[in-house]
Amino acid sequence: MSNLTQRIITAVIGASLVISAILYSEVTFILFLLLIVILGMLEFYRHLKHDEKQPQVIPGLLLGVIPFMTPLIESIFGVSANLLPLVLILPYIIFIRELYSKAEKPFTNIALTLLGPIYLSFPLFLFYLYSFQGSSPDHYHPTNVLGYLFILWSADTGAYFAGRFLGKRKLFERISPKKTWEGFAGGLLLSLIVAFVISHYYAGFDRITWMILAIIIATTGAFGDLVESLFKRSIAVKDSGSILPGHGGILDRFDGLFISAPFVFVYLLLMS
Repeated sequence: MSNLTQRIITAVIGASLVISAILYSEVTFILFLLLIVILGMLEFYRHLKHDEKQPQVIPGLLLGVIPFMTPLIESIFGVSANLLPLVLILPYIIFIRELYSKAEKPFTNIALTLLGPIYLSFPLFLFYLYSFQGSSPDHYHPTNVLGYLFILWSADTGAYFAGRFLGKRKLFERISPKKTWEGFAGGLLLSLIVAFVISHYYAGFDRITWMILAIIIATTGAFGDLVESLFKRSIAVKDSGSILPGHGGILDRFDGLFISAPFVFVYLLLMS
């Protein structure tokens, strides 16, 4: 089976599962995000350990998971359980815990432990909060999430094919030799077309907002791809994992979302 065939099969199955989780309920959306957080952070910490670093895996995972537990508990059990204050304490527990590690570079371990939630978990929590933006901000809007992902996926698809058939001028050769300006332009153009189409069906935002979001998502998503390439180059690996045949690991597949989500959320926050 060719790599392209593997990519297509994995993409179809994965997209179907993701869309189903988003549409079914807020709970399944949160559980999907939690799965990405846990698998992604385990990938991230595993590569750091192979690079002879010593991040605190369990405290890092706890810090990454806790933000999602409050809405998850409230959605399932209907009771208030504000666990977010723990996010303010856990980083300092990580500092204290390093006192007992006897590591040669303790602050490197602290920094890399905290980098996991900052890079992976917190952006996905903002992505969860994004699902409540737009009209009726007190309600979960699955179409907001689907629109975002359709734009992000279209940017990736447009960049892949435009880069493959038209790519000549290198976008960031030092980090990713295959990325081209033509690919970026193709991804941006396709994301704008998709945003224009979905603005007719998804009423969470008006047409102008969807178009602006497309520009933000396509641009910062491209940076997310480059950041992931930078990470892999720094630890000398080709793919972050093999859990997704033809696509690599969780970090490979969701790299654009990790960087774009904070920019989208802050833009909507400033415009509200």
